[in-house]
Amino acid sequence: MQIHRLSVEEALKALGTTDQGLSEAEAARRLSEFGPNELQAADTIPVLAMLGRQCTHFLALLLWAAAALAFVADRMRPGEGMDLLGWAIIGAIGVNALFSFAQEYKAERAIMALRRLLPMRVKVVRTGEITEVPASDLAPGDLAILAEGDRVPADGRVIAAVQFRVDNAPLTGESIPKSRTSEAAAEGPLVESANVVFAGTTVLSGTARMIVFATGMNTEFGRIAHLTSGIEAEISPLQQEIRKLTRLIAAVSTGIGLAFFGFGVLIGRSFWENFVFAVGVLVANVPEGLLPTVTLALAVGGQRMAKRKALVKNLVSVETLGCATVICTDKTGTLTENRMAVTRLYIDGREIRVSGSSVTTEIGEPVAPELLRQWAPLFAIAVGCNNASRRRNQDDSGSTFVGDPTEIALLQCAGGLVPNGPDVAPRVGEFPFDADRKRMTTIHGASSSSKVAYVKGAPETVLPICRSILHDGRAVPLEGVDREAIMERLNLFAGSALRVLALAYRELPEAGRLPLMEEAERDLTFVGLVAMIDPPRPEVAEAMARCRKAGIKPIMITGDNSRTALAIARAIGMVRNEQASVLEGSRIERMQDEELKTALADPEILFARMTPTQKMRVVTLLKEMGEVVAVTGDGVNDAPALKKADIGIAMGIAGTDVAKEAADIVLLDDNFATIVNAVEEGRAVYENIRKFLNYILAHTLPELVPYLASVVFRLPLLLTVIQILGVDLGTDLLPALGLGAEPPDANTMNRPPRSRNERLLNVPSLIRSYLFLGPIEAVAAMSAGLWYLTYSGWEWGIDLPVASPLYRQATTVAFAAIVVCQVANVYACRSPRGSILSAGLFTNRLIVWGIGVELSILGLIVYSPIGHRIFGTDVFLGGFWWLLIGCAMLLLLLEEARKGIVRRFDPAKGLRYQEGTA
Repeated sequence: MQIHRLSVEEALKALGTTDQGLSEAEAARRLSEFGPNELQAADTIPVLAMLGRQCTHFLALLLWAAAALAFVADRMRPGEGMDLLGWAIIGAIGVNALFSFAQEYKAERAIMALRRLLPMRVKVVRTGEITEVPASDLAPGDLAILAEGDRVPADGRVIAAVQFRVDNAPLTGESIPKSRTSEAAAEGPLVESANVVFAGTTVLSGTARMIVFATGMNTEFGRIAHLTSGIEAEISPLQQEIRKLTRLIAAVSTGIGLAFFGFGVLIGRSFWENFVFAVGVLVANVPEGLLPTVTLALAVGGQRMAKRKALVKNLVSVETLGCATVICTDKTGTLTENRMAVTRLYIDGREIRVSGSSVTTEIGEPVAPELLRQWAPLFAIAVGCNNASRRRNQDDSGSTFVGDPTEIALLQCAGGLVPNGPDVAPRVGEFPFDADRKRMTTIHGASSSSKVAYVKGAPETVLPICRSILHDGRAVPLEGVDREAIMERLNLFAGSALRVLALAYRELPEAGRLPLMEEAERDLTFVGLVAMIDPPRPEVAEAMARCRKAGIKPIMITGDNSRTALAIARAIGMVRNEQASVLEGSRIERMQDEELKTALADPEILFARMTPTQKMRVVTLLKEMGEVVAVTGDGVNDAPALKKADIGIAMGIAGTDVAKEAADIVLLDDNFATIVNAVEEGRAVYENIRKFLNYILAHTLPELVPYLASVVFRLPLLLTVIQILGVDLGTDLLPALGLGAEPPDANTMNRPPRSRNERLLNVPSLIRSYLFLGPIEAVAAMSAGLWYLTYSGWEWGIDLPVASPLYRQATTVAFAAIVVCQVANVYACRSPRGSILSAGLFTNRLIVWGIGVELSILGLIVYSPIGHRIFGTDVFLGGFWWLLIGCAMLLLLLEEARKGIVRRFDPAKGLRYQEGTA
């Protein structure tokens, strides 16, 4: 049924209703048949499932396996603390799961607080009586009443309208107000029909009655929401990297454990001795602190994004945004301010530029106040021929403009340039705007005096009925040269994608009656042209420049026309090439995928008049081309592309529920510049994860070497399993988190995005952790422990009981050596090339506090009875602290020498890191 092609009478008959509306009984029957007028909510994840998901990913499963082995080892050989190890690992899994769950749950609650898609109640006509019902109770055939400011509750066919205009931007992305009438459409699709309104759109002005023909998931909103639900989420680049890393760690740990288990069997050790040893090797190789530290680093990045007005729904989204190579953004409200503003006037043969309360000539000279007074008729028409109004907020927090955006812009312009307002006589009559005349006329004046007609409308319909022009405050005949000058300026404005209105007036002859429309709209005096546009946000131009420096390609995808899209793109610096490509949706429909991919490879490209399906196709092809795609959107029409993108970014203020639920990040200020700030934070998160991975993995070798030495050289085991866990989950956690909270360096946005093929742990990082920093710490720990034993009289070959004070003291020295070296290592890992002095020792307060807590925990483990009982430690000779400090200083000196060599052989990179990397 093509409801838009039917007349009002035919539409009422087709829907089985009348102009008196449905009866209550029939409305209830249809509601039961068609279901409530609600969009199906996105499948919410139960709280327990959300929590359980945090405990079952690959790294968590690896830790569960380590805990299970620890419990098995304790059961076979009780009394060696393996049960405590198992519980500690489970505790680490639990803390991480709770932290991730809390962040995700908090984001979901914040999204729920932002919801506002359909109105709660709506006026309907039931059996000829006007009543209010919940929007969810609407059924096909219901007769609904709409007025200015309402949000349309369902798809409906307009059967009566008075000056009725709607904003379809949430559905189509087009920001220009659309007039709606009751006349049947002769041609064209339903979505472009002038007699149909759609759920979720907003009434800008006028009143109307509509017959509901689609509700809930059968509306246009519902169809797009259904399209969104069919798109499967993909794992993020960081999740892929963590998965690869944990599988590598699992393989290496298992391989080493099995190898030394076999070696132990060969040299005659018992099965359970070898089993406990293998568990120790596994625990030593698995970085138990990696899981909580990655989570905390992402959370810190998410919190920093929130402070910069970007709400993160999913923690891994923090880093994904950092590797984005393309940002597909809509125009209205993201790149622009989502309001119309007057920017140009043409009056008395002059072009005047307007910015708020500032008014200048074309060459930038201020306009004299006497000229503004001379141009008073223009401002009087702008205010008088206007149905927008200013209303005080209910909470007395100020006032808000209500009405058509174009008319609001006229009010704001007049208010800014004429502080006390122009003199406007009371309105006594009006001829509303209609699609045929394309103009509006109001009549002003006291009933007993002369009256004046104010006219505003499309220049092509106003200029032909003008006979004079306002010049130096007087009406003079409108000559042909004047018309040519006006048309020339009109074309210039239109070429800049400005929306142009012509303003004129007519002094009406005295009469006791109001004039007819034909009498009022003839022989007008032309006053001027008013040009306006939805202005770009002031900060967007700088954000575009930062995108270019960062190697990110911005692409505008809008429902607006190509001329407006290109004008805004030029104004913000998105397009600088005179021959920039602008593709409209109708052309894209005719293009093959390979042809469209070729077009997408252009450095500057824009898309206009796009449908949701076309937008999603562009995103899909970009991903096939190897791009990491971020997509912004606020309307339901944006939701499929938001879901399909690597990272979906919804608008928090103007965004619909469907868009917010499909997105990974919600902008709290609807500002493109916030996206660029979030990209910077995302890049910093990735670099910080790499930094603390270097830091964490550096102590893997010194934790493993004591086990190898005890088997191969028959030395006392100088580090117990529980002491390893004390390093991984105790002393090292906060300093690692401090590395995860490092702010972005000054050059973060001067580098291109990382490649999809770039590994989180690349070869240089692995060499630095395992073959440089790790061996230094391993030598320090083993040397300090063995020196303490020999200093205390122990000789090689003498068995030391595990419970003996000397053994406990020696393991404490080795443990303390690793911790003290890690204090130096946290500063070494702040930059792979820059000196520790270039970043400053106290610039990252979290690292300073983390080191303080680390040393406090070390003190408790070494000197407190509870530390002795849990970790099997004991107080050692105080003079050995100097040896440990010396080892830490040696690590710093060797690392500074390495960095110096790197800078010498790669001076450009060295200088860059010295200047910018923290």
